[in-house]
Amino acid sequence: MKIAFFTETFLPKVDGIVTRLTKTIPHLIEAGDEVLVFCPEGAPKEFLGAKVTGVPAMPLPLYPELKLGLPGPATSEALEQFQPDLIHVVNPAVLGLGGIWLAKTNGIPLLASYHTHLPKYLEHYGMGMLEPLLWELLKAAHNQAILNLCTSTAMVSELSEKGIQNTALWQRGVDTDLFRPNLRNESMRKRLLGKYEDEGELLIYVGRLSAEKQIERIKPVLEALPKSRLALVGDGPYRQQLEKIFENTATTFVGYLEGEELASAYASGDAFLFPSSTETLGLVLLEAMAAGCPVVGANKGGIPDIITNGENGCLYDPDGTNGGADSLIQATKIILGNDLERQGMRKAARQEAERWGWSGATNQLRDYYKQVLEDSDKLAA
Repeated sequence: MKIAFFTETFLPKVDGIVTRLTKTIPHLIEAGDEVLVFCPEGAPKEFLGAKVTGVPAMPLPLYPELKLGLPGPATSEALEQFQPDLIHVVNPAVLGLGGIWLAKTNGIPLLASYHTHLPKYLEHYGMGMLEPLLWELLKAAHNQAILNLCTSTAMVSELSEKGIQNTALWQRGVDTDLFRPNLRNESMRKRLLGKYEDEGELLIYVGRLSAEKQIERIKPVLEALPKSRLALVGDGPYRQQLEKIFENTATTFVGYLEGEELASAYASGDAFLFPSSTETLGLVLLEAMAAGCPVVGANKGGIPDIITNGENGCLYDPDGTNGGADSLIQATKIILGNDLERQGMRKAARQEAERWGWSGATNQLRDYYKQVLEDSDKLAA
C-alpha cells in the first residue's frame, strides 16, 4: 500500500502523536508499504524509509510549540506525484483539513485518527465557551472519513456520542525493549533529584509542561509527603508558571530526555504521577509501566484502559474534593506505602506493558487500511 499521512505534529517535536507515528512508520515500511508524511516544516526530509514533506507553518499563538501547517500547491503536487492508495489524517486541524480536501477532490480513500482531546483543552486556556463550536468543526472534519480511529475505548464512545461516525479503536503500543526496569540506576536518580537529598520518595512526571496537563495538582502531594521529591521531565509553554508554583518545593526541572536516558528516568523513579484528566490515552503511562515504575493516573478519558486500579497502578478522582488533590494524595500514598505491594505493582505494570507491542498495533492499523480500501471500492461500485 501507498499511504500518505497528514499530521499537525512531527519531528523534531516530542509528544504522544509523534511517538506513535515514529513507531508505526518503520513497521509499515517493513511490511512493504510506501509512506509519505506531510507535516509542518522543520522535520527531516526522510525518516526510516518514509519520505517527509515539510509544509510552511506558523506557531499557534497560545501554544508556540505547535505549528499550524498551511498546505499550498506544492503539497498538491507532491501528493499527485506519490499517487497514494489512501490518506491518513492524524488529528485534523489546519494541515489535516488540507489533507481531507485533497482526498475528496482526488477521490482518494480517507481515514482519520483522533489523538488530542482539544475540546477539553479549551477550558484550561480560558475558552471553554467555544467547546460546542469546536465539536461541530471536528464532527464536520471527521465525518468526511470512511473510518475514524481513537486510541481508547472512552474516546470511541465519546466521539460516537458527539455524532462522529464510523469510529474504531486503534490499540495502544509501547517499546518494551527500550523501556525496561533494569535501567534503574543511582546516577540517573541523582540527576532527577538535582540539588535535593535522597531522603524519601522520588516522584516523576514526563510530558509536555502545558496548562491542560494539570501538573500543579502534584504540589499538594509534595506537601502531604514532606520527604518526597519531584522530577519534571519535559518542557513546554507552562514551564515558567510551574517554576513559580513549585518554587518552595523539592522539585527539579529536568528538561527533555530521550532514548535510554528517558527510559532510565522512568525506571529510577518510585512513582509516576500523571494528573491530566484530558488524555485520550497517555502513552507516557505505558512507558512508565514498561520501565517498572508504579503509576497514578486520572480515572477519566483513556487512562482506565491502561491502569487496573490497585493492580498495576492507582487511579485518582480528578473531580474529587480540593480539585482532586485529596484523591491524588491517597492514590500516591497507596503506591508508596508498602514496599512489597509496590514491587508487586511494578511487576504487574511491566506485564501489562508487555502485552502491547508496536508491531501488533501496526498490524491492526494495516487491517484498518485494507478495510477502508475495500469500503471505498464498494462505495465506488
